[in-house]
Parts: sequence; C-alpha cells; structure tokens
Amino acid sequence: MDEVTIEPIDLAMHAAAALDVQAAAFGLTPDELAVRLQIVERHAQLPGVRAFGAFRAGRLVGFGYGMPNDRAHWWSSVIEPYLAANGNEGWLDDAFSVTELHVHPRFQGIGLGRALITTLCGASALPRSILSAVDRETPARALYRSLGYRDLARRVLFPNTPLPYAVMGATLPLPTPNPTPSRSRRQDQSRSGPFSPP
Repeated sequence: MDEVTIEPIDLAMHAAAALDVQAAAFGLTPDELAVRLQIVERHAQLPGVRAFGAFRAGRLVGFGYGMPNDRAHWWSSVIEPYLAANGNEGWLDDAFSVTELHVHPRFQGIGLGRALITTLCGASALPRSILSAVDRETPARALYRSLGYRDLARRVLFPNTPLPYAVMGATLPLPTPNPTPSRSRRQDQSRSGPFSPP
C-alpha cells in the first residue's frame, strides 16, 4: 500500500489542492472555496509563511500552514479583545500562528494531523504557538490539548461565521511522541515521515 509522506510545500502552488482537502473536511460550497482560495493565495505571499503537505501517491491528503503572528493581520485584530478580556493579550506577540490545518476525512485518525502540526511548529524558532478552532469538543481540540495547547479565549465570534471559536496557545517546541515497542503501527503513525494509510 502507498505510504503517506509529510513534505514542505509551496503554498501558492498547492493552494487549490489544499482547499480541496479543506472542502472535503468541512463541506465547503464553491462560493466559500473561491473566497478561501483568495485568502490562501494572499497568505502565501506573506513573510515567514511555512507550509507542509501530506502526500499519498502524489496526491495531497492533508496540509497545514502558518506564520509568525502579526497584530496588524485581520485574525489578530478580531481575537485581540477576547484575549485581552482573559488577560492573554501577550500571546499575540512572539507566537507562531497555525493558520490552517486539515486532513482529508479518509486519512483522519492515523496521526497525520499530529505529524503536520508538530512538523509545522517545529520549523519555527518562536517560543509559542496560537491557533483557533471551533469551540466544541472535537477530535481537533483533543489533539491540540494533547500537544499542550490550552484555551486562551472561548466563544470568539468571527465576522460572517455563525460558529463560536476558541483561541488556544502552547509553548514551543510541541511534544513529540516517544514510540514504545508495545504500540501498534496505527498508534505510532503520529510522527513526521512515511505513513501507511488504513
């Protein structure tokens, strides 16, 4: 069976394929995809952006990208008052922002999300990381907590998005798993490198 590998990607070059993965994970409409494509292409031009993809047989099946946080960016301006209300405004400085992280539903549950985020954040020299996630108990939130992310603000409302979000932060580097001989192959697939899908 073909393995899945984690590799650095040119975000602009892979933007359309990345959004196909995000659409499969979230059920995005063509109009939503068009808007997000413009955002991703704009992000690809920002200084310090880093992106990694998970590939199987040359096809992108997961991706993540981020950049040093900038208080002038739209995302920061929205979350700043929520962080300030919780005494966490300082997290906007010296932080690597995980902007997007998605795995195609057919490849979820084998450790690709963990491998992508640890690889992505591992490439940063900054002392901490922040991200936002839908504010409900999801596998993504459980993953982030297992990596040391904690809630910095909850019930964050972004314009034109009906669901509330949580902003989470963790100190870097993120922990990497230490495989033991008793772990199954499926459990051990949370590191960067090759993976065999189910």
